Amino acid sequence: MTRRVFLFLQGPSSPIFAKIADRLDRLGHRCLRINLNAGDQIFWRRKNGFNYRGHGGPAWQAYFAGFVQDHGVTDLVLLGEERAYHQQAIEIARERQIEVSVIEMGYLRPDWLTLERGGMSSNSHFPADPGLIIEAARALPEPDWKRRYTQSFLAEAAYDLLYNLPNVFLWFLFPHYRRHALFHPLAEYAGWVTRLIGARRRSSEAAALVNAIFAGREPFFVYPLQLQTDFQLRAHSPYNDQREAIETVLSSFARCAPPTSQLIAKVHPLDNGLISWRAFINDLARGLGVGNRVQFLDGGDLNALLAKAAGTVTVNSTVGLSALQVGKPIKVLGVAVFDVKGLSDQADLDTFWRSPAPPDEKIRKAFFRLLAAAIQVRGNFYSTDGTDAGADAIAKRLHERSVNQPGAFVDPPPRQKPQKINRRRH
Repeated sequence: MTRRVFLFLQGPSSPIFAKIADRLDRLGHRCLRINLNAGDQIFWRRKNGFNYRGHGGPAWQAYFAGFVQDHGVTDLVLLGEERAYHQQAIEIARERQIEVSVIEMGYLRPDWLTLERGGMSSNSHFPADPGLIIEAARALPEPDWKRRYTQSFLAEAAYDLLYNLPNVFLWFLFPHYRRHALFHPLAEYAGWVTRLIGARRRSSEAAALVNAIFAGREPFFVYPLQLQTDFQLRAHSPYNDQREAIETVLSSFARCAPPTSQLIAKVHPLDNGLISWRAFINDLARGLGVGNRVQFLDGGDLNALLAKAAGTVTVNSTVGLSALQVGKPIKVLGVAVFDVKGLSDQADLDTFWRSPAPPDEKIRKAFFRLLAAAIQVRGNFYSTDGTDAGADAIAKRLHERSVNQPGAFVDPPPRQKPQKINRRRH
């Protein structure tokens, strides 16, 4: 066996990266970590951690290039490939033929994790050709959809606090570190506390709205909002801001959707509440003359909605995959691994409202078999059993060089980053 050197950069606020490294160590490899802030340092807590306290940009690039050279790094493992530190590191890694593996929350939910070789979304090497997908999945079994692991919101929140609060109050330990997020952690926590206070009321209101929607006979479409900070939106869509995406969707709906249809805009369950999406959407809908046909939903049973909807419109949320799992039409506005001919509707958005095309069943089944087998593993970020299982599976695939196998690595990547639309005028 060839001994490899794995370098870990930033991961989730979770012990899973350290657990993966423990397993790779036992398989005979060497694991290193560059900590960019105090939170990184807290979640590593093992040998071979190196603290970088310099500036970003050219200084970071020079440090990283020297580090991988000095330590003979063969593999780079990270979460959040679009973070500035990671983008610069990946560019250097590719120049030096260092293999890059990206870990994220699972495309499949709720207890799956994503592990892709080379990148995700616009950077994904997963096939986009339905013929290739069908052929690669021909001998693969149906995924085991039974839920194996659970994690609590309390555990996720505790880990998030453990990661971010030291970065706020011990900032002087890494004085030049710059966060990739849009909001200050304390502002986000204040927003979440406010939302938690009103959670019971919103849940009751959402359940009543869903019941009213189901009681009516009007067809409806679901539009899941994404997090404003999500790199899926920021890096892999044509929009500079979620408000631009909302304007695109509502304007098209007002122009072209059947007059009896409704649009259900559902806020992300982890939204921090710092932007009032309800007010923005309601104001825009009234201005477009469809205030009585656009409903804002904060909570409720999303899977039940998807199963009865005429279709789902998304920038590139994994909710699109949930809709596909129940065989419903989806329209993707950004770049997504599931935006495949015969799987998602390839017509323009104006047409989608009038005649949404359901997925081809053969392509749909093949896609999920290949997705689960090649770039998904069972586990989660925030429970002991889930992180143990995820670390076992990820370390095994890294060790065996079986990421994106069987047959799910197309080079060069078959997708491209979309060009951003003109910025909003304020």
